[in-house]
Amino acid sequence: MRFIHCADIHLDSPLRGLEVYAGAPANEMRRATRRAFARLVDLALERSVDFVLIAGDIFDGDWPDFNTGLYFASQLRRLTDADIRVFLTYGNHDALSKLTKSVPLPQKVYSFPAKTPATQIIESLGVAIHGQSFATEAVSSDLAATYPTALAGLLNIGVLHTALSGREGHQPYAPTTADRLTDKGYDYWALGHVHKREIVRDSPWIVFPGNTQGRHARETGAKGCMVVDAEAGVGIQSVEFVPTDLARWQHLLIDISGLSSEDDLHAAVQSEVRNAQAAADDRILALRLTLAGRGSLHHAIVSHREAIRAQLAASIGEASSGNAWLEKIRIQVTAPLDLPRLKERDDPIGLLIRSISALEEDPKALNALAASVLGDLGQKIPPELRASDSIWALDSTTALAEALASAKERLLAAIAAEDDE
Repeated sequence: MRFIHCADIHLDSPLRGLEVYAGAPANEMRRATRRAFARLVDLALERSVDFVLIAGDIFDGDWPDFNTGLYFASQLRRLTDADIRVFLTYGNHDALSKLTKSVPLPQKVYSFPAKTPATQIIESLGVAIHGQSFATEAVSSDLAATYPTALAGLLNIGVLHTALSGREGHQPYAPTTADRLTDKGYDYWALGHVHKREIVRDSPWIVFPGNTQGRHARETGAKGCMVVDAEAGVGIQSVEFVPTDLARWQHLLIDISGLSSEDDLHAAVQSEVRNAQAAADDRILALRLTLAGRGSLHHAIVSHREAIRAQLAASIGEASSGNAWLEKIRIQVTAPLDLPRLKERDDPIGLLIRSISALEEDPKALNALAASVLGDLGQKIPPELRASDSIWALDSTTALAEALASAKERLLAAIAAEDDE
């Protein structure tokens, strides 16, 4: 038999804030979750799979209108018309309590109940599929504990939305352990909830496929599903990741140490963009660019941030024929100065550099300073600019450290410019 395991489709996820990024293909990105699911259906048809497993978070909660549900049903109908069955669970984002709208799904689509685990047996394939949906968003109990033990003589698959014993960036819903899953005696655990692809174990197979489409800059790299070949009485024969994403988020690092001019910088960025585009099979790329290293371009980069950003955005567009855009630029370059000597200066510059260094070494002091100096400003900033990766996240230790580093490099750039004079 052959089946597809996917999860975390987040159909019609809003992808908020695209308008603030100059050059972003907002319309294409908004359709990306739909296109990714359509590609998954295409893959199922091309590979002639027997069934598809969806391990939760198909939606982002209730829908603004019925179009999301109708689109999902239409794609499922493509599968069932080809005699491909679908088995799905609902997770924390689309728990049954959050779905007030409903669209009839095709007859060969089975939704696992939320009250107790259920088992579906496909006798012609010799497979038993066990699963349970979330009844509410925040499930704190170990759902896997009540899953039945493996049925003898069949290939046993568990479908579960869970964070296992915890995964960074994800709520600890339906907590359980890999050992608990292993003890059930199943051949394959089709998990969902964690957006980063992970093979937890391969004996038995315990797999997070990741989401089908990255939705922001923290969901980098290829996104897709798992195609699994198996045989009753034999077990799992192969597990293959296949990308389905339309657009891809990626981080690029450029070291300025060996660059002597802005032309060299643009050439280095364009070379990295072309490599990234080739590796992504010419998908749309949303790039977070980090400039780092110690070199002579420090002053030009730090003193003219907005101009450099605009120029690099244009270079990225040119190198990719418009298929890549600059989501964000991080400047972490270091001035070619003798910092220890500057710290020893008995003047305001020395005092300022020593003060900055002290704050770098004491995050609590930095947080306290930000709270006292920037507290009122933080209340006036719109909520959408207080995201965790925003420089305006005044309660974020990481963002404050970045802001301090930026201020330090601006100071060093000014010092370097005076020394050149």
